Amino acid sequence: MQAQLREKAAELAAVLWKEHTVYRERGGGVVIRGEHVRRWISLAPTGGKDQALVRAGRILDGGTTAPARLEAVVDLSAGTSELAAVCRRLLAETAADAGPSAPAASRPRRAARAAKAAGAATPPRPRKDRHTGFGSWVALLCVAGVVAFWAYSVFGSLY
Repeated sequence: MQAQLREKAAELAAVLWKEHTVYRERGGGVVIRGEHVRRWISLAPTGGKDQALVRAGRILDGGTTAPARLEAVVDLSAGTSELAAVCRRLLAETAADAGPSAPAASRPRRAARAAKAAGAATPPRPRKDRHTGFGSWVALLCVAGVVAFWAYSVFGSLY
């Protein structure tokens, strides 16, 4: 059964995504990871003959996998295109469950003000990737200037 799952998973991965990773999990199933789409599919054996449990989920920011959001039992004797259709449906529903990926700060300010006035909670603004802001640099320069002035006043009279 494991060999059949591995073979089907390899065929399915080639149909679903150009970039993918296929590996065996501890329970005897096979996982297909699509890092570029941040989704995964798992094929696990069930008690029935020629049947597999297909689960779909998301890949989180750190590369870890979120728990499966959806599952379905499929017949492995069906063709690869039928299995791919089931997987695409599960992946589409998983993507729909994840919510919009666009940041909420991109909506117009007038709409944001209206939502705030209506009592709706606004999500926090996304952080910029910059580590040290302009104010931090000014503070560091001021501290360096004070240290330099102190050093000059203490050690400058020696020479």
